[in-house]
Amino acid sequence: MKRAGLLMAAVAMPLGAGALATDLEVTHWWTSGGEAAAVAEFAKAFDATGNKWVDGAIAGSGGTARPIMISRITGGDPMAATQFNHGRQAEELVEAGLMRDLTDIAEAGNWKDVVRPSSLLDSCTLDGRIYCVPVNIHSQQWLWLSNAAFEKAGVPVPSNWEEYAAAAPKLQEAGIIPLAMGQQPWQTTLAFQVLLVALAGPDTYTAVFGGKDAELAGGEELAKVFEAASAARDMAKDSNIQNWNDATGMVISGKAAGQIMGDWAQGEFQVAGQVAGKDYTCLPGLGVNEVIQTGG
Repeated sequence: MKRAGLLMAAVAMPLGAGALATDLEVTHWWTSGGEAAAVAEFAKAFDATGNKWVDGAIAGSGGTARPIMISRITGGDPMAATQFNHGRQAEELVEAGLMRDLTDIAEAGNWKDVVRPSSLLDSCTLDGRIYCVPVNIHSQQWLWLSNAAFEKAGVPVPSNWEEYAAAAPKLQEAGIIPLAMGQQPWQTTLAFQVLLVALAGPDTYTAVFGGKDAELAGGEELAKVFEAASAARDMAKDSNIQNWNDATGMVISGKAAGQIMGDWAQGEFQVAGQVAGKDYTCLPGLGVNEVIQTGG
Protein backbone atom coordinates (compact mmCIF):
# COMPACT_ATOMS: atom_id res chain seq x y z
CA MET A 1 0.00 0.00 0.00
CA LYS A 2 1.47 3.33 -0.98
CA ARG A 3 1.08 6.00 1.63
CA ALA A 4 1.71 9.73 1.49
CA GLY A 5 1.96 11.80 4.64
CA LEU A 6 0.99 15.46 4.52
CA LEU A 7 3.16 17.79 6.50
CA MET A 8 2.85 21.28 7.90
CA ALA A 9 6.22 23.04 7.78
CA ALA A 10 6.92 26.14 9.84
CA VAL A 11 8.63 29.05 8.14
CA ALA A 12 11.54 30.76 9.86
CA MET A 13 10.36 34.27 10.69
CA PRO A 14 10.57 36.72 13.60
CA LEU A 15 7.99 36.05 16.31
CA GLY A 16 6.42 38.54 18.67
CA ALA A 17 6.44 38.39 22.44
CA GLY A 18 5.27 35.05 23.77
CA ALA A 19 2.47 36.55 25.88
CA LEU A 20 0.80 38.28 22.92
CA ALA A 21 -1.85 36.68 20.75
CA THR A 22 -0.57 35.74 17.32
CA ASP A 23 -2.23 35.82 13.92
CA LEU A 24 -0.87 32.74 12.13
CA GLU A 25 -1.24 32.61 8.34
CA VAL A 26 -1.24 29.01 7.12
CA THR A 27 -1.15 28.22 3.41
CA HIS A 28 -2.42 24.88 2.09
CA TRP A 29 -4.30 23.28 -0.79
CA TRP A 30 -6.99 21.49 1.22
CA THR A 31 -9.93 23.13 -0.50
CA SER A 32 -12.49 20.37 -1.23
CA GLY A 33 -15.47 19.99 1.11
CA GLY A 34 -13.91 17.20 3.17
CA GLU A 35 -10.48 18.84 3.22
CA ALA A 36 -11.87 22.21 4.27
CA ALA A 37 -13.70 20.51 7.13
CA ALA A 38 -10.41 18.96 8.26
CA VAL A 39 -8.57 22.30 8.10
CA ALA A 40 -11.38 23.86 10.14
CA GLU A 41 -10.54 21.46 12.97
CA PHE A 42 -6.91 22.62 12.98
CA ALA A 43 -8.10 26.24 12.98
CA LYS A 44 -10.55 25.59 15.82
CA ALA A 45 -7.84 24.01 17.98
CA PHE A 46 -5.40 26.85 17.28
CA ASP A 47 -7.99 29.58 17.93
CA ALA A 48 -8.81 27.90 21.26
CA THR A 49 -5.31 28.85 22.45
CA GLY A 50 -6.22 32.53 22.19
CA ASN A 51 -4.36 32.98 18.92
CA LYS A 52 -5.92 33.32 15.45
CA TRP A 53 -5.59 30.99 12.47
CA VAL A 54 -5.52 33.01 9.24
CA ASP A 55 -6.47 30.61 6.46
CA GLY A 56 -4.45 30.85 3.25
CA ALA A 57 -6.12 28.21 1.09
CA ILE A 58 -4.84 27.99 -2.50
CA ALA A 59 -7.29 26.32 -4.89
CA GLY A 60 -6.09 23.76 -7.40
CA SER A 61 -3.73 21.13 -6.06
CA GLY A 62 -0.24 20.74 -4.69
CA GLY A 63 1.15 21.33 -8.17
CA THR A 64 -0.55 24.71 -8.25
CA ALA A 65 0.05 25.69 -4.63
CA ARG A 66 3.66 24.65 -4.03
CA PRO A 67 5.27 27.10 -6.50
CA ILE A 68 3.26 29.94 -4.94
CA MET A 69 4.29 28.91 -1.44
CA ILE A 70 7.97 28.57 -2.35
CA SER A 71 7.94 31.88 -4.23
CA ARG A 72 6.58 33.69 -1.19
CA ILE A 73 9.11 32.11 1.16
CA THR A 74 12.11 32.84 -1.07
CA GLY A 75 10.76 36.27 -2.02
CA GLY A 76 10.66 37.57 1.55
CA ASP A 77 6.89 37.35 2.09
CA PRO A 78 6.62 34.12 4.08
CA MET A 79 3.53 32.71 5.68
CA ALA A 80 3.84 31.46 9.27
CA ALA A 81 3.32 27.82 8.29
CA THR A 82 2.62 25.94 5.11
CA GLN A 83 1.68 22.50 3.85
CA PHE A 84 4.09 20.31 1.89
CA ASN A 85 3.90 16.65 0.95
CA HIS A 86 5.82 13.91 2.64
CA GLY A 87 9.36 13.73 1.29
CA ARG A 88 12.10 16.24 0.58
CA GLN A 89 10.10 19.04 -1.05
CA ALA A 90 11.32 21.59 1.50
CA GLU A 91 14.92 20.37 1.75
CA GLU A 92 16.47 23.26 -0.19
CA LEU A 93 14.46 25.72 1.90
CA VAL A 94 15.80 24.09 5.06
CA GLU A 95 19.37 24.21 3.75
CA ALA A 96 18.90 27.91 2.98
CA GLY A 97 17.83 28.57 6.58
CA LEU A 98 14.28 29.48 5.57
CA MET A 99 12.44 26.84 7.62
CA ARG A 100 12.18 26.87 11.39
CA ASP A 101 13.98 24.22 13.44
CA LEU A 102 11.27 22.40 15.45
CA THR A 103 13.53 19.90 17.19
CA ASP A 104 13.02 21.31 20.71
CA ILE A 105 9.24 21.22 20.27
CA ALA A 106 9.41 17.68 18.86
CA GLU A 107 11.51 16.46 21.76
CA ALA A 108 9.24 18.10 24.33
CA GLY A 109 6.24 16.41 22.72
CA ASN A 110 7.97 13.03 22.39
CA TRP A 111 7.18 12.94 18.67
CA LYS A 112 9.47 9.94 18.16
CA ASP A 113 7.18 7.92 20.43
CA VAL A 114 4.00 9.21 18.81
CA VAL A 115 4.57 9.40 15.05
CA ARG A 116 4.08 6.07 13.26
CA PRO A 117 5.53 4.85 11.00
CA SER A 118 8.81 6.39 12.09
CA SER A 119 9.73 7.06 8.44
CA LEU A 120 7.31 10.00 8.50
CA LEU A 121 9.36 11.81 11.10
CA ASP A 122 12.58 10.72 9.38
CA SER A 123 11.39 12.58 6.30
CA CYS A 124 11.08 15.72 8.44
CA THR A 125 14.64 15.34 9.66
CA LEU A 126 17.79 16.80 8.13
CA ASP A 127 21.20 16.54 9.79
CA GLY A 128 19.51 15.33 12.97
CA ARG A 129 17.14 18.29 13.23
CA ILE A 130 13.35 18.25 12.70
CA TYR A 131 11.76 20.87 10.45
CA CYS A 132 8.16 19.81 9.84
CA VAL A 133 5.11 18.35 11.54
CA PRO A 134 3.45 15.17 10.24
CA VAL A 135 -0.30 15.74 10.48
CA ASN A 136 -1.84 12.79 8.63
CA ILE A 137 -1.19 9.69 6.56
CA HIS A 138 -3.08 8.22 3.64
CA SER A 139 -3.65 5.07 1.63
CA GLN A 140 -4.39 5.62 -2.06
CA GLN A 141 -5.53 2.10 -2.96
CA TRP A 142 -9.33 2.44 -2.78
CA LEU A 143 -12.28 1.88 -5.10
CA TRP A 144 -15.32 3.98 -4.11
CA LEU A 145 -18.71 2.80 -5.37
CA SER A 146 -22.20 4.30 -5.55
CA ASN A 147 -24.71 1.74 -4.30
CA ALA A 148 -27.55 3.67 -5.95
CA ALA A 149 -25.84 3.53 -9.35
CA PHE A 150 -25.61 -0.26 -9.26
CA GLU A 151 -29.17 -0.55 -8.02
CA LYS A 152 -30.35 1.60 -10.94
CA ALA A 153 -28.39 -0.55 -13.39
CA GLY A 154 -29.87 -3.73 -11.88
CA VAL A 155 -26.55 -5.31 -10.97
CA PRO A 156 -25.13 -6.21 -7.54
CA VAL A 157 -22.60 -3.90 -5.95
CA PRO A 158 -19.26 -5.51 -6.91
CA SER A 159 -16.82 -6.87 -4.38
CA ASN A 160 -13.71 -6.62 -6.56
CA TRP A 161 -12.27 -5.03 -9.70
CA GLU A 162 -13.22 -7.93 -12.01
CA GLU A 163 -16.90 -7.73 -11.03
CA TYR A 164 -16.80 -3.96 -11.34
CA ALA A 165 -15.33 -4.00 -14.85
CA ALA A 166 -17.83 -6.69 -15.91
CA ALA A 167 -20.70 -4.45 -14.80
CA ALA A 168 -19.59 -1.55 -17.03
CA PRO A 169 -21.87 -2.37 -20.01
CA LYS A 170 -24.98 -2.53 -17.79
CA LEU A 171 -24.02 0.73 -16.14
CA GLN A 172 -23.61 2.42 -19.50
CA GLU A 173 -26.99 1.10 -20.68
CA ALA A 174 -28.53 2.72 -17.60
CA GLY A 175 -26.94 6.07 -18.47
CA ILE A 176 -24.33 5.84 -15.72
CA ILE A 177 -20.64 6.60 -16.24
CA PRO A 178 -18.82 3.48 -14.98
CA LEU A 179 -15.70 5.25 -13.73
CA ALA A 180 -15.28 8.89 -12.68
CA MET A 181 -11.73 10.13 -13.14
CA GLY A 182 -10.31 13.62 -13.18
CA GLN A 183 -7.95 14.20 -16.06
CA GLN A 184 -5.09 15.72 -14.10
CA PRO A 185 -1.92 13.62 -14.63
CA TRP A 186 -1.52 12.74 -10.95
CA GLN A 187 -4.97 11.14 -10.91
CA THR A 188 -4.38 8.93 -13.93
CA THR A 189 -0.97 7.98 -12.54
CA LEU A 190 -2.52 7.14 -9.18
CA ALA A 191 -5.13 4.92 -10.87
CA PHE A 192 -2.46 3.00 -12.78
CA GLN A 193 -0.33 2.50 -9.68
CA VAL A 194 -3.33 1.24 -7.72
CA LEU A 195 -4.19 -1.21 -10.51
CA LEU A 196 -0.58 -2.38 -10.55
CA VAL A 197 -0.46 -3.05 -6.81
CA ALA A 198 -3.90 -4.67 -6.75
CA LEU A 199 -3.54 -6.91 -9.78
CA ALA A 200 0.19 -7.69 -9.83
CA GLY A 201 1.04 -7.28 -6.15
CA PRO A 202 3.23 -4.94 -4.11
CA ASP A 203 6.43 -6.88 -4.87
CA THR A 204 5.89 -6.33 -8.58
CA TYR A 205 5.23 -2.64 -8.00
CA THR A 206 8.47 -2.32 -6.04
CA ALA A 207 10.46 -4.27 -8.63
CA VAL A 208 9.19 -2.14 -11.51
CA PHE A 209 9.20 1.34 -9.96
CA GLY A 210 12.02 0.81 -7.47
CA GLY A 211 14.18 -1.83 -9.15
CA LYS A 212 13.53 -0.74 -12.75
CA ASP A 213 13.05 -4.38 -13.72
CA ALA A 214 12.55 -4.06 -17.50
CA GLU A 215 12.00 -7.78 -18.04
CA LEU A 216 9.22 -7.88 -15.46
CA ALA A 217 7.71 -4.69 -16.88
CA GLY A 218 7.44 -6.37 -20.27
CA GLY A 219 6.06 -9.66 -18.98
CA GLU A 220 2.65 -11.22 -18.47
CA GLU A 221 2.16 -9.78 -14.99
CA LEU A 222 2.24 -6.25 -16.34
CA ALA A 223 0.24 -7.18 -19.44
CA LYS A 224 -2.86 -7.80 -17.33
CA VAL A 225 -2.33 -4.47 -15.60
CA PHE A 226 -2.19 -2.64 -18.93
CA GLU A 227 -5.34 -4.47 -20.02
CA ALA A 228 -7.10 -3.28 -16.86
CA ALA A 229 -5.79 0.26 -17.40
CA SER A 230 -7.17 0.19 -20.93
CA ALA A 231 -10.55 -0.98 -19.59
CA ALA A 232 -10.46 1.79 -16.98
CA ARG A 233 -9.80 4.37 -19.69
CA ASP A 234 -12.81 3.14 -21.65
CA MET A 235 -14.96 3.15 -18.51
CA ALA A 236 -13.95 6.77 -17.80
CA LYS A 237 -14.22 8.11 -21.38
CA ASP A 238 -17.31 10.22 -20.58
CA SER A 239 -15.86 11.56 -17.34
CA ASN A 240 -14.94 15.03 -18.59
CA ILE A 241 -13.80 16.64 -15.36
CA GLN A 242 -10.50 17.78 -13.87
CA ASN A 243 -10.59 17.82 -10.06
CA TRP A 244 -10.60 14.63 -7.98
CA ASN A 245 -13.35 15.89 -5.68
CA ASP A 246 -15.58 16.59 -8.69
CA ALA A 247 -15.14 12.93 -9.62
CA THR A 248 -16.06 11.95 -6.07
CA GLY A 249 -19.12 14.18 -6.36
CA MET A 250 -20.21 12.21 -9.42
CA VAL A 251 -20.11 9.02 -7.36
CA ILE A 252 -21.98 10.66 -4.48
CA SER A 253 -24.73 11.82 -6.86
CA GLY A 254 -24.92 8.45 -8.61
CA LYS A 255 -23.98 9.96 -11.96
CA ALA A 256 -20.92 7.73 -11.90
CA ALA A 257 -20.62 4.25 -10.44
CA GLY A 258 -17.13 4.39 -9.02
CA GLN A 259 -13.80 6.14 -8.56
CA ILE A 260 -10.25 4.99 -7.85
CA MET A 261 -8.99 7.44 -5.24
CA GLY A 262 -7.22 7.61 -1.91
CA ASP A 263 -8.90 7.44 1.46
CA TRP A 264 -9.13 11.24 1.56
CA ALA A 265 -12.26 10.81 -0.59
CA GLN A 266 -13.98 9.57 2.58
CA GLY A 267 -14.29 13.16 3.75
CA GLU A 268 -16.38 14.08 0.71
CA PHE A 269 -18.87 11.29 1.43
CA GLN A 270 -18.97 12.32 5.07
CA VAL A 271 -19.75 16.00 4.47
CA ALA A 272 -22.41 14.90 1.94
CA GLY A 273 -24.12 12.96 4.73
CA GLN A 274 -23.64 9.57 3.07
CA VAL A 275 -23.32 6.38 5.08
CA ALA A 276 -20.79 3.66 4.30
CA GLY A 277 -22.41 0.35 3.45
CA LYS A 278 -25.76 2.01 2.81
CA ASP A 279 -25.10 4.78 0.30
CA TYR A 280 -21.66 3.80 -0.86
CA THR A 281 -19.15 0.95 -0.73
CA CYS A 282 -15.38 1.22 -0.47
CA LEU A 283 -13.00 -1.55 -1.52
CA PRO A 284 -9.39 -1.36 -0.31
CA GLY A 285 -6.97 -2.81 -2.85
CA LEU A 286 -9.85 -2.76 -5.38
CA GLY A 287 -11.16 -5.76 -3.45
CA VAL A 288 -8.30 -7.81 -4.90
CA ASN A 289 -5.11 -7.18 -2.96
CA GLU A 290 -5.41 -5.32 0.31
CA VAL A 291 -1.91 -4.62 1.60
CA ILE A 292 -1.68 -3.75 5.28
CA GLN A 293 1.30 -1.77 6.54
CA THR A 294 1.96 -1.01 10.17
CA GLY A 295 4.43 1.39 11.66
CA GLY A 296 7.44 0.09 13.51
